[in-house]
Amino acid sequence: MKHLDGTAPSPKVWRRPLREAMVWIPGGVFTIGSDDHYPEERPARRVAVDGFWIDPHPVTNRQFAQFVNATGYVTFAELPPDPKDYPGADPALLVASSMVFTPPRNAVDLRHHLQWWAFVQGADWRHPYGPASDLEGLGDHPVVHVAWVDVVAYAEWAGLEIPTEAEWELAARGGLDGAEYAWGDTFLQDGRHMANTWQGAFPHQNTLEDGWARTSPVGAYPANGHGLHDMIGNTWEWTADWWSTPDAESGTPRCCAAKNPRGGSEEDSREPGGLPIPRKVLKGGSHLCAPSYCKRYRPAARHAQPIDTSASHVGFRCIVRSRA
Repeated sequence: MKHLDGTAPSPKVWRRPLREAMVWIPGGVFTIGSDDHYPEERPARRVAVDGFWIDPHPVTNRQFAQFVNATGYVTFAELPPDPKDYPGADPALLVASSMVFTPPRNAVDLRHHLQWWAFVQGADWRHPYGPASDLEGLGDHPVVHVAWVDVVAYAEWAGLEIPTEAEWELAARGGLDGAEYAWGDTFLQDGRHMANTWQGAFPHQNTLEDGWARTSPVGAYPANGHGLHDMIGNTWEWTADWWSTPDAESGTPRCCAAKNPRGGSEEDSREPGGLPIPRKVLKGGSHLCAPSYCKRYRPAARHAQPIDTSASHVGFRCIVRSRA
């Protein structure tokens, strides 16, 4: 059984996995957020972030399998929810499951996301589309169906950490402070797609102009100015910050650059009037982001994710906070 506040199982083996070299991101002052798109990104403001090392791409299925094989870890999606965490819930619904994107046949009302999302029993990191699917040919794709506790467990085993929202956004911008995208101000460059996003009428029509219906192998698209792949599109990525809006965050006045800012509190991260589940900040957008519905394939974009919810378009990457 699993508890929302439970700690990860103690690993059987504590050693760092074989990994590609991490990339050093110099510290500095930059503009986080945007005044031009969604309300939760406002206001654009200056922040200062210390330097850190970061994974060159999201954690892949192959890397996550190394962790699971070494520790025997079982992910959140592979265990049935504990009824104590969901008082009043129908016991028949408390089954091991995860959210899977299931495109409808026709156009639907975009206000109701459950017309293309479903909790699928048996969907997990090994079975990304449901129990009949597997990881054949997906070793170099980002691992998905990882909840917050899974991300923390992997990072602790690897001797790494999860980036804050500010650290993640600094890395994603690739040295282009204030640019619309991680590669500049134009979505396509010389007609080339720079990230794995949605083309066509979301959610029922994907024209596959970029060649990928779902996730793509890490490194399939050009790196940003820091040499990082898939900071935009492919999968959303967990950050360490509890969800809050910038106006609700306490600390340095807007006139000054906040130093290594963090989000709000766990208590305040819960959705007002919704389920009492704490939420973290996701960054980067995914292969499901489309101009007609979710123009969040930008460094400034952000999304609130309940810590108990894994999905087929959410992954993560790790960092090390240290001097160069």
